Amino acid sequence: MTDRHAFSVSTAPLEEQCEGLIARITVAAVAGVDWIQIREKDLDGARLAELARAVLAQVSPKCRILINDRLDVAYAVGAAGVHLGERSISVQDAKLFTRQKSISQPFSIGVSVHSLEAAQRAESDGADYVIFGPIFATPSKVAFGEPQGLERLGRICSALKIPVMAIGGITVETAPQCYARGAAGIAGIRIFQEQPKLESLVTQLRRF
Repeated sequence: MTDRHAFSVSTAPLEEQCEGLIARITVAAVAGVDWIQIREKDLDGARLAELARAVLAQVSPKCRILINDRLDVAYAVGAAGVHLGERSISVQDAKLFTRQKSISQPFSIGVSVHSLEAAQRAESDGADYVIFGPIFATPSKVAFGEPQGLERLGRICSALKIPVMAIGGITVETAPQCYARGAAGIAGIRIFQEQPKLESLVTQLRRF
């Protein structure tokens, strides 16, 4: 998941910030990161589409590029999917849109959830995967309250048939604990953006 503000000077021109982000995404894709969610919530539709197209032009199709929240942008640029938040359109509306547009390529619809009930609802509505958290304490997820913990992660993984991704304060040391509870993968910002040697990180994570 991206956040250009995490490694860009806030006063730098937007074009420069986006160039830095594109470069970092390219490095992550080459390192073997499977999915990258472009999560630049402050960009308007035009800017986001421009950024996404630039990323897709640089990245191998082996790395799936998803767009946060903006289903319209994801469709317009030919992204691999959209990730919906609590305030996004519903999964059902997103599914309806993809049917009406007759999207032939694989297109994933994911949802951020913070409870078992929300996870089950997302699955029943047709979501392809959910991201659950925060598992551990992390500054970016303070608004969502106390960490969910590994026990709740395990319950959700056991209750759902679709993949569950764990998020929130995950490190190389704690990732194995998430997998042991049934997580299909891990998601995050800092674990990937702050790692100077991404290939080494991805290699370590694939061992679990």
